[in-house]
Amino acid sequence: MRRRSEPHTFEQRLVAQKLRLEHEMANLPRGIERDAVAMRIERLQAAAEMYDFLMPRETSAPGRQADASQV
Repeated sequence: MRRRSEPHTFEQRLVAQKLRLEHEMANLPRGIERDAVAMRIERLQAAAEMYDFLMPRETSAPGRQADASQV
């Protein structure tokens, strides 16, 4: 019986995609294609930042309140 791999979190998929695109960009000459890949990397970074901002955390990070009564 085939064993399934562990599911990857959204954050892990973002990091993997970013690394793949950075590797791809390193092999491209300057130009439109490279700029398009750089734009995709920037969008992935923005998505990671939004996800981090929107997702509640178990432990409170510095500057963040875990208590909902503070809203």
